[in-house]
Amino acid sequence: MKRLREPVPGSLATYGKLAATAVVWGATWIAGRVAVSEAPPLAVASWRFLLAGLVLGALVVRREGWPRWSRPDWLLVTALGLTGIFLYNLCFLNGLRFIEAGRGALVVALTPALVAASDWLMFGAPMTPVKASGMVIATFGCLMVVTHGDPTLLFAGEVGLGEWLIIGCSVLWAVYTFIGRRGTRSLSPLAMTFGASLTGWMMLTATASWEGSLFALGGTTWRSWTSIGFLGLFGAALAFTWYAEAVQRIGATRAAVFINLVPVSAVLLGALLLDERLGLPVLAGGALVIAGVVITNQAGARLASGVHTKEKTA
Repeated sequence: MKRLREPVPGSLATYGKLAATAVVWGATWIAGRVAVSEAPPLAVASWRFLLAGLVLGALVVRREGWPRWSRPDWLLVTALGLTGIFLYNLCFLNGLRFIEAGRGALVVALTPALVAASDWLMFGAPMTPVKASGMVIATFGCLMVVTHGDPTLLFAGEVGLGEWLIIGCSVLWAVYTFIGRRGTRSLSPLAMTFGASLTGWMMLTATASWEGSLFALGGTTWRSWTSIGFLGLFGAALAFTWYAEAVQRIGATRAAVFINLVPVSAVLLGALLLDERLGLPVLAGGALVIAGVVITNQAGARLASGVHTKEKTA
């Protein structure tokens, strides 16, 4: 029987980078809300990924030489740029114009459960009753967050545009994660993140130019420029690369678990820096989201461990 290749175990450094990535991404919700309070969202996103692209491009050339991508590689990074950069940032930054940073991050905490559900429905990943119950709990918690504790508002059509935009972030990030999992077969995580940032920046810049907002930054203060710099250098260039590396090494579902730390970071920083105070129903819903995701991924880890044990003894 042909021996199956064992998955590469995650090192302590990989998990440390994922934890740091989650904290940085929590801070991007604060930086994003500050930036869009003074500048148009498309302009913020364009300047953010110009910075990210310059840094990533320099690193790629230094470590790997000038990119020589095939047509499939270009199609792949364009798909990443469309989903994880262009459309995600449209939802992310426009959504922050309407809802609190901490509440938005609690909604996005649903993403790992969404990744696990998509892995099951689209790619045939194993499913158990415990794993499914975790997804249901996380989904109900998300409804509690977006409706301020009254899920019936969803059926009454009273959920606002901001909430729907942030839900869109979760969907888009799940798509980005799976495309990225395919992308690391032919490109390094660094090159893949650079390609996504480059193509996404081109889309953002073209749209901002068409809208006329690219240089509409007359009222922008140092606070917004600092926020844009943080979003580009840390929230994109550094964190995206570390996340892509983790997906390559430990898999999409296990890497996505660390997104649980994003809302915790965002809620704490939102309270500290923006004086945001979320109500008890919203916090309870966020706790349900995180609990549901933990249940989902623990069940997935046990299932994967059982499969690997069977493979070794076969």
